Amino acid sequence: MRLARSLTTDLARAVLDGALGRSTRTGRPGQTGRRDPTRPRPAAPPPGRRTAAGGYPGDYTGPVPTSYAPRADGNADPGEIVWAWVPYEEDHSRGKDRPALVIGRDDAWLLALPVTSQDHDRDAAQEARAGRRWMDIGTGPWDPRGRASEVRVNRIVRLDAGSVRREGAALPRDLFDEVVAEVRRHA
Repeated sequence: MRLARSLTTDLARAVLDGALGRSTRTGRPGQTGRRDPTRPRPAAPPPGRRTAAGGYPGDYTGPVPTSYAPRADGNADPGEIVWAWVPYEEDHSRGKDRPALVIGRDDAWLLALPVTSQDHDRDAAQEARAGRRWMDIGTGPWDPRGRASEVRVNRIVRLDAGSVRREGAALPRDLFDEVVAEVRRHA
Protein backbone atom coordinates (compact mmCIF):
# COMPACT_ATOMS: atom_id res chain seq x y z
CA MET A 1 0.00 0.00 0.00
CA ARG A 2 2.80 2.39 0.93
CA LEU A 3 4.60 1.60 -2.36
CA ALA A 4 1.45 2.33 -4.38
CA ARG A 5 0.99 5.68 -2.58
CA SER A 6 4.65 6.57 -3.20
CA LEU A 7 4.37 5.69 -6.90
CA THR A 8 1.15 7.70 -7.19
CA THR A 9 2.80 10.69 -5.52
CA ASP A 10 5.84 10.42 -7.81
CA LEU A 11 3.63 10.17 -10.88
CA ALA A 12 1.55 13.19 -9.80
CA ARG A 13 4.74 15.23 -9.22
CA ALA A 14 6.11 14.26 -12.64
CA VAL A 15 2.85 15.23 -14.37
CA LEU A 16 2.68 18.55 -12.48
CA ASP A 17 6.35 19.32 -13.19
CA GLY A 18 5.81 18.53 -16.88
CA ALA A 19 2.72 20.74 -17.03
CA LEU A 20 4.63 23.60 -15.38
CA GLY A 21 7.62 23.14 -17.67
CA ARG A 22 9.98 22.12 -14.87
CA SER A 23 12.62 19.53 -15.53
CA THR A 24 12.36 16.33 -13.55
CA ARG A 25 15.70 14.98 -14.71
CA THR A 26 19.23 15.56 -13.54
CA GLY A 27 20.74 14.83 -16.90
CA ARG A 28 21.36 11.14 -16.22
CA PRO A 29 18.91 8.61 -17.62
CA GLY A 30 16.51 7.15 -15.08
CA GLN A 31 17.11 9.75 -12.36
CA THR A 32 14.75 12.41 -11.08
CA GLY A 33 15.77 15.91 -10.01
CA ARG A 34 15.61 15.02 -6.31
CA ARG A 35 18.81 14.95 -4.31
CA ASP A 36 20.12 11.53 -3.36
CA PRO A 37 20.06 11.54 0.47
CA THR A 38 23.10 9.23 0.60
CA ARG A 39 25.31 11.77 -1.22
CA PRO A 40 26.92 14.59 0.77
CA ARG A 41 25.45 18.07 0.35
CA PRO A 42 27.42 20.43 -1.90
CA ALA A 43 29.92 22.72 -0.20
CA ALA A 44 29.08 26.35 0.50
CA PRO A 45 28.95 28.61 -2.55
CA PRO A 46 32.27 30.02 -3.79
CA PRO A 47 33.32 33.40 -2.32
CA GLY A 48 31.57 35.52 -4.98
CA ARG A 49 28.35 33.59 -4.55
CA ARG A 50 27.92 34.26 -0.86
CA THR A 51 24.41 34.85 0.35
CA ALA A 52 23.29 37.70 2.60
CA ALA A 53 23.38 35.28 5.54
CA GLY A 54 26.82 34.06 4.46
CA GLY A 55 28.49 37.42 4.06
CA TYR A 56 27.15 39.44 1.12
CA PRO A 57 26.39 42.80 2.72
CA GLY A 58 23.94 43.85 0.02
CA ASP A 59 24.22 46.38 -2.75
CA TYR A 60 26.29 49.48 -2.06
CA THR A 61 24.53 52.72 -1.14
CA GLY A 62 25.91 56.10 -0.24
CA PRO A 63 28.63 58.31 -1.69
CA VAL A 64 30.50 56.33 -4.35
CA PRO A 65 34.28 56.17 -3.97
CA THR A 66 35.32 55.88 -7.63
CA SER A 67 38.70 55.60 -9.27
CA TYR A 68 40.08 54.78 -12.70
CA ALA A 69 43.07 52.44 -12.61
CA PRO A 70 42.83 49.67 -15.25
CA ARG A 71 45.87 47.42 -15.55
CA ALA A 72 46.17 44.31 -17.71
CA ASP A 73 47.45 42.26 -14.80
CA GLY A 74 44.77 39.60 -14.43
CA ASN A 75 43.19 41.37 -11.44
CA ALA A 76 39.93 43.32 -11.54
CA ASP A 77 40.64 47.04 -11.39
CA PRO A 78 38.40 50.13 -11.49
CA GLY A 79 37.73 51.07 -15.11
CA GLU A 80 37.58 47.47 -16.34
CA ILE A 81 34.63 45.41 -17.44
CA VAL A 82 34.98 41.99 -15.87
CA TRP A 83 32.97 38.79 -15.79
CA ALA A 84 31.79 37.74 -12.34
CA TRP A 85 28.89 36.24 -10.46
CA VAL A 86 26.46 39.10 -9.80
CA PRO A 87 23.67 38.64 -7.23
CA TYR A 88 20.09 39.29 -8.30
CA GLU A 89 18.63 42.49 -6.91
CA GLU A 90 15.56 40.81 -5.45
CA ASP A 91 17.42 37.81 -3.95
CA HIS A 92 21.11 38.12 -3.13
CA SER A 93 21.40 34.39 -2.55
CA ARG A 94 20.89 33.87 -6.30
CA GLY A 95 22.52 35.48 -9.30
CA LYS A 96 24.25 34.87 -12.58
CA ASP A 97 27.59 35.15 -14.30
CA ARG A 98 27.62 38.43 -16.21
CA PRO A 99 29.80 41.38 -17.18
CA ALA A 100 30.14 44.24 -14.72
CA LEU A 101 32.01 47.56 -14.83
CA VAL A 102 34.25 48.01 -11.80
CA ILE A 103 34.04 51.64 -10.64
CA GLY A 104 35.77 51.57 -7.24
CA ARG A 105 36.31 49.73 -3.98
CA ASP A 106 34.62 49.45 -0.60
CA ASP A 107 37.20 47.91 1.70
CA ALA A 108 37.82 44.39 0.32
CA TRP A 109 34.80 44.55 -2.04
CA LEU A 110 34.90 45.75 -5.64
CA LEU A 111 32.08 48.16 -6.51
CA ALA A 112 30.61 47.41 -9.91
CA LEU A 113 27.70 48.18 -12.23
CA PRO A 114 25.86 45.40 -14.08
CA VAL A 115 26.39 45.42 -17.86
CA THR A 116 23.95 43.99 -20.38
CA SER A 117 23.58 43.60 -24.13
CA GLN A 118 19.80 44.03 -23.80
CA ASP A 119 18.59 47.25 -25.44
CA HIS A 120 16.66 49.11 -22.75
CA ASP A 121 16.05 52.12 -25.01
CA ARG A 122 13.10 50.18 -26.44
CA ASP A 123 11.47 49.90 -23.02
CA ALA A 124 12.89 53.04 -21.35
CA ALA A 125 9.55 54.12 -19.85
CA GLN A 126 8.96 50.68 -18.34
CA GLU A 127 12.50 50.54 -16.95
CA ALA A 128 12.13 54.04 -15.48
CA ARG A 129 8.83 53.07 -13.80
CA ALA A 130 10.65 50.08 -12.28
CA GLY A 131 13.40 52.41 -11.05
CA ARG A 132 16.13 51.10 -13.36
CA ARG A 133 18.40 53.60 -15.15
CA TRP A 134 20.63 52.53 -18.02
CA MET A 135 23.36 54.22 -20.07
CA ASP A 136 24.64 53.14 -23.48
CA ILE A 137 28.37 52.35 -23.52
CA GLY A 138 28.62 50.98 -27.06
CA THR A 139 30.60 47.96 -28.15
CA GLY A 140 33.89 46.64 -26.90
CA PRO A 141 36.04 43.55 -26.46
CA TRP A 142 34.11 42.58 -23.30
CA ASP A 143 31.40 41.14 -25.59
CA PRO A 144 32.85 38.50 -27.91
CA ARG A 145 29.83 38.87 -30.23
CA GLY A 146 30.38 42.63 -30.63
CA ARG A 147 26.94 43.62 -29.35
CA ALA A 148 26.23 47.12 -28.06
CA SER A 149 26.06 47.23 -24.28
CA GLU A 150 24.38 49.25 -21.56
CA VAL A 151 25.41 49.74 -17.96
CA ARG A 152 22.96 50.13 -15.08
CA VAL A 153 23.88 53.38 -13.34
CA ASN A 154 21.64 53.17 -10.28
CA ARG A 155 22.60 49.75 -8.91
CA ILE A 156 26.04 49.32 -7.40
CA VAL A 157 26.87 45.72 -6.56
CA ARG A 158 29.67 44.52 -4.38
CA LEU A 159 31.87 41.83 -5.91
CA ASP A 160 34.31 39.61 -4.14
CA ALA A 161 37.56 39.89 -6.11
CA GLY A 162 37.77 36.09 -5.96
CA SER A 163 34.50 35.82 -7.89
CA VAL A 164 35.90 37.61 -10.93
CA ARG A 165 36.29 35.07 -13.70
CA ARG A 166 38.16 37.21 -16.22
CA GLU A 167 38.92 40.73 -17.36
CA GLY A 168 36.92 41.75 -20.43
CA ALA A 169 38.43 45.12 -21.31
CA ALA A 170 39.17 48.58 -19.98
CA LEU A 171 36.59 51.26 -20.69
CA PRO A 172 38.11 54.42 -22.25
CA ARG A 173 38.67 57.11 -19.57
CA ASP A 174 36.26 59.65 -21.08
CA LEU A 175 33.44 57.09 -21.23
CA PHE A 176 34.22 55.92 -17.69
CA ASP A 177 33.93 59.53 -16.49
CA GLU A 178 30.53 59.86 -18.22
CA VAL A 179 29.33 56.67 -16.52
CA VAL A 180 30.50 57.91 -13.10
CA ALA A 181 28.68 61.23 -13.66
CA GLU A 182 25.47 59.29 -14.39
CA VAL A 183 26.01 57.10 -11.33
CA ARG A 184 26.32 60.17 -9.13
CA ARG A 185 23.20 61.63 -10.72
CA HIS A 186 21.06 58.52 -10.18
CA ALA A 187 22.54 56.56 -7.26
